[in-house]
Amino acid sequence: MTPTHEHPSDGTERARLAPALARAAARLAEAGVASPRVDAELLAAHALGVGRGRLLLIDTVRGNELRRFTELVEERARRIPLQHLLGTAAFRHLELEVGDGVFVPRPETELLAGWGVERTAPGATVVDLCSGTGAIALSIADEAEPGLVIAVERAPAALEYLRRNAAAFGVVRVVEGDVTDPGLLAEYRGRVDVLLCNPPYVPDGTAVPAEVAEHDPAEAVFGGADGLAVIRPVIALAASLLRPGGTVGIEHDDVHGAEVPGLVRADGRFADVVAHRDLAGRPRFATARRR
Repeated sequence: MTPTHEHPSDGTERARLAPALARAAARLAEAGVASPRVDAELLAAHALGVGRGRLLLIDTVRGNELRRFTELVEERARRIPLQHLLGTAAFRHLELEVGDGVFVPRPETELLAGWGVERTAPGATVVDLCSGTGAIALSIADEAEPGLVIAVERAPAALEYLRRNAAAFGVVRVVEGDVTDPGLLAEYRGRVDVLLCNPPYVPDGTAVPAEVAEHDPAEAVFGGADGLAVIRPVIALAASLLRPGGTVGIEHDDVHGAEVPGLVRADGRFADVVAHRDLAGRPRFATARRR
C-alpha cells in the first residue's frame, strides 16, 4: 500500500483511501482473517481517529496516517486480535479495555448477559463468575438497577483489565477468587439473586483460531479434557450462593448442549432448567431456578 508522495519526509503527502482499503481487505483475506473488509475499515477508522461510519466521507489521507494504517493491517495479518490493535472490544452498549492476558469477550455471550439483565430486579445482588474483562457484570450494572454486582476473576492480568473497566461503576465489587473453591463468597451464601458465568469450556485439544491459540489466555479458553472441569464446580457453587427462587445462567461449548443442562438437573437443587441457542442456532447456555 504505497502512497502517492508529494512531500515524503514530512507526512503531509496524500493518498486515496478507497484503494488503500481495498488492498488492506485483500491482504487480510489472504492471511485468513474471517471478516477482512470489516477489519480493514475498523483499522482505518482507528488510524484516522474517526468512527467507521465517517470513512465514506473521507477521500484522501495523509502519508503518516496511511503508514499507521498499513502497520495495523500487517499486525492483523499476523493474526493479532483486532480488539488488541484497537485496545477495546465492543460488548452490548460498552467499550471494554482489552489486551494481552485477558479473554476478548465474544458476541454470543451478549445473549447470556441480556438474559441476566432481564432477570435483575432493582436492588438485586448479582454474581458474575470468571468475569474476565467484566463484560457480563458491567452490562448488568449498565442496563439494570442492581444493588450489588460481584465480579470474580482469578488471573492477575485479567484482574487489571477488570478493575479498570469496572472503575466507572460504583455498584460493582471486584473479587479475586477461584470459582472452583466451594468456599468462595461464603458470606453471600443463600443471598444471591442472579448468578452468571462464562467459564473456560473448550475441551482440551480442540483446534481454535490463531487469535485464540496465540493471544487469549489458555486458562480462560480450555476447560479440561471434556470442557466441563470448571462448569461442574460452578453449578455446585451456584446452588450454594443462590437464594430460593434465584436464577443461574452458564455459557458452554456448542458440544455441551445436552451435558450442561443434564449436570444442572442432576445437582437436584434446581428447577426450570432451560437450554438456550445462540443466533446461529448452536447450543450456547443453560439457565435454571434455585429450588
